[in-house]
Amino acid sequence: MDPIINLSYIITTRNRLPFLKITLERLISGLQHDEEIVVVDSESTDGSKEYLKQLLERSKIQQFISEPDKNQAHGWNKAMLLAKGILIKKIIDDDVFCYDAIRKCKLYMLQNPQVDIVISNDLSSELKNHQTISRHSRLPQFENWRKASVPSFTFGDVHMLIRRGSLAYIGLYNILYTMMDWEFSLRASYLKANISYYTGYNALSVAHPQTVTSSVNKPEIKEQGKQAAILYAYAGDDSEISYWSKLKIFIGKAIYKPTNTIENNNINHEIDSVYGHYYHVIAEINKGDGFTFIGSC
Repeated sequence: MDPIINLSYIITTRNRLPFLKITLERLISGLQHDEEIVVVDSESTDGSKEYLKQLLERSKIQQFISEPDKNQAHGWNKAMLLAKGILIKKIIDDDVFCYDAIRKCKLYMLQNPQVDIVISNDLSSELKNHQTISRHSRLPQFENWRKASVPSFTFGDVHMLIRRGSLAYIGLYNILYTMMDWEFSLRASYLKANISYYTGYNALSVAHPQTVTSSVNKPEIKEQGKQAAILYAYAGDDSEISYWSKLKIFIGKAIYKPTNTIENNNINHEIDSVYGHYYHVIAEINKGDGFTFIGSC
């Protein structure tokens, strides 16, 4: 009989090997017996595919496929469908995560099987200005939704844990939306999914020229936002495009060139130390007292 998997960490990636190595080395080193790592690679050509095959052969990761994706939502949907865990945690290959905080959310969800989703506060930083780290919270918006003052609200998925069984009700990512987590959050809240809020910090989002939102089409997002606002009766809270997404788009438009790579931006050799700093900061912040879970009921 196969052991019970309580938590699946899912990752999608394409041609971001330096970031991927840092993320997976941290995740693998602390992986618990009731957890698995699922990686979907979109046919990388930078050595990522070979690196991941080696990890699979050494049983360091539990599931791996490499094949073309239609778009990012398609890749994440494949990863969610492969996941075997009771719970799913999305791990973005170039962001930073506090696994102690994530496992607090894991325990909370396992002890409260009625909870579909847990979200949290989060942090953000720009790679080239890594000493500046900002804190973000959607707690006021969550409270308004919890009190039924609004029918829906938005949140990012970088800090989200979701119950796999709840996908049958909430659904997967909508492949028509560039900012897929924005639409997903509106849909989940509009459908009155059971969402709890953790006041700690599960994740730190890192902006750099290769992030997905660095090269998106802002007018397209705006139009998608109008459609979703109507569909999910979204009153708006200045998050038609989140502040953080606006910042990443600005960074991308300012310095992104099609020929740019991590290496020729002269940051590859600094990534290890910068990410070490990020992991230290998020761990220290989460050592604070007073973090708690707030239910939707």
